[in-house]
Amino acid sequence: MTPAAQVQTSIELLDTIIASARAKGAPADRILADWFRNNRFAGSKDRRAIRALVYAAIRACGPVPASGRAAMLRLAETDGDIRPLFDGSNYGPAPIGEGEAVAEGGVAPAWLVERLRGSAVDDAEAAALLERAPLDLRVNTLKAERATLTLPEPFETTAAPQGLRLPTGTLVEQWPAFREGAVEVQDTGSQLACAALAARPGETVVDLCAGGGGKTLALAAAMDNQGRLIASDTDRGRLSRLAPRAERAGATNIETVLLDPQREMEALQPFAGQADAVLIDAPCSGTGTWRRNPEARWRLDEGELARLCAIQARLLDLAVGLVRPGGRIVYVTCSLLDEEGADQFAGFLARHRQLAMRELALPLGRAHGQGVRLSPSRDGTDGFFIACAG
Repeated sequence: MTPAAQVQTSIELLDTIIASARAKGAPADRILADWFRNNRFAGSKDRRAIRALVYAAIRACGPVPASGRAAMLRLAETDGDIRPLFDGSNYGPAPIGEGEAVAEGGVAPAWLVERLRGSAVDDAEAAALLERAPLDLRVNTLKAERATLTLPEPFETTAAPQGLRLPTGTLVEQWPAFREGAVEVQDTGSQLACAALAARPGETVVDLCAGGGGKTLALAAAMDNQGRLIASDTDRGRLSRLAPRAERAGATNIETVLLDPQREMEALQPFAGQADAVLIDAPCSGTGTWRRNPEARWRLDEGELARLCAIQARLLDLAVGLVRPGGRIVYVTCSLLDEEGADQFAGFLARHRQLAMRELALPLGRAHGQGVRLSPSRDGTDGFFIACAG
């Protein structure tokens, strides 16, 4: 493909991504993967170039663009190599018209920028949410140790006890260490969220929103496969992906429990009042993960945010019925919005006065409300709010 054809293909893909974001449909990475699978004529260099163009254009736009072309024109204002490619050549984009509409730049839609500012996220910190993220790994101590692990490429250690960092785009999936379960892909902030729970061998631990099991596997390693680790979720598809991951990781103390939305306690009743620790990695807006999912800014609206906040409050209340007297609840969101973090946790403690905030001693982050905030600009991690009660 010519560079102009790569730009035009990226514009067409952006049209699909924009429409999907408005409809809360498939995410950008899935749309790209489907296109690459169905268009084998695009070679590896073409795929890399198209992916880079699409994500650069997404990051360049604040509010949802009117079209993929408008988004690409926004990118062309800061990337001088793109503008000349609007040349009308075969398979390339048409020439730029006089006064043609260009998408608006910025960090996010205006209402969301105001919510971030109201949550003590300054403009520099907000801008860092759109930078490209490095690749972080967690050494799986069921199979390896960070001090003795060797990998095909050099790495840095991170503040997480078993954290490693490699450059953006490093392809680890074919490495023997990955295939054999010695390492897992996991952001350092996510690793520290697991460390905040301080799961110990022999305990009963509930991962209430386990999803695909990334944090569950970290907890299994911390417990050294001793004790009961209950991984629960309402999403059958995501939860089903945990079993093969656990087998690869050598995690043997995990029990999966599929939950019925709004009736979660029915399936969790056997564990009522039994858990030493409950981890709530709650569904949230994902504002802290825009480095990896920048089009998520376009999917969020005030109604969706309110819906997520209601779910978070209900999950926090649900955890109270699971934890034993003297046990601990750790609440985590990958969001920098206070209504999902500090304010949500404060409301929880106000509703359950038998519980109190517990201090967290994490190697990164700063105090925020009654918890800890991690952010890309200050800590080099995804954005998180982490708090503990007991």
